[in-house]
Amino acid sequence: MKARHVPWHGRGELAASLVMIFPALLAYQVGVLFTGHVNGADVVTRALYAALGGRGYLILHACVAAGFIVWLRRDGRTSTLRADVLGPVLLEAALYALTLGAAIEIVLTRLLGLGITGGQVINALGAGVHEELVFRLLWFGGLVYLARRWFPGAAPRLVWLAILVASSVAFSAAHHAGPLGEPFSMHVFAYRALAGAAFAAMFWFRSLAHAVYAHILYDLLVYWSWS
Repeated sequence: MKARHVPWHGRGELAASLVMIFPALLAYQVGVLFTGHVNGADVVTRALYAALGGRGYLILHACVAAGFIVWLRRDGRTSTLRADVLGPVLLEAALYALTLGAAIEIVLTRLLGLGITGGQVINALGAGVHEELVFRLLWFGGLVYLARRWFPGAAPRLVWLAILVASSVAFSAAHHAGPLGEPFSMHVFAYRALAGAAFAAMFWFRSLAHAVYAHILYDLLVYWSWS
């Protein structure tokens, strides 16, 4: 039996995922005005705020939100945000978030012999929306798409695995890059790389929305557990 072709963005419908994560994205974009915390992978927000200022930045996102609502109504996608549609995605993402930390710590401590402190766990992951868009949708999905076009004869599973490893390592390394990057620690680097691989698997086998909300909920659980 011929294997079913999987789209470059995984098995979930990309448009539906974008609809589901947009409220979280908008909440983050507006929230940075009040908290001052910008995700490390989010160079776009920094550039927009610097160029537009606070009022212009807020007006821009009000227009984006209005455009999003118009698009939902025009394409008949308002049902995607119903509780009976979004609810199961959030529930599944919560289950992933609850088990992710324990699973990774077992791998680090039992299999790899690496320890990890509570403070390192708190800072292990960044904001779910931007990091999933950058490292899973653009890096992971984009590289899968390019690899299929440039190397059509390559073994698809090996290519997929190589890209998963490369994107997960890049995800972890990005947190230590630049003047605002964290000091390098093998414990934190390994933790983030494994987390990146887990989120990439969620993105590929479930959907972008599953990965985003699992990432967000995991971050919230970490902050709550150490508050």
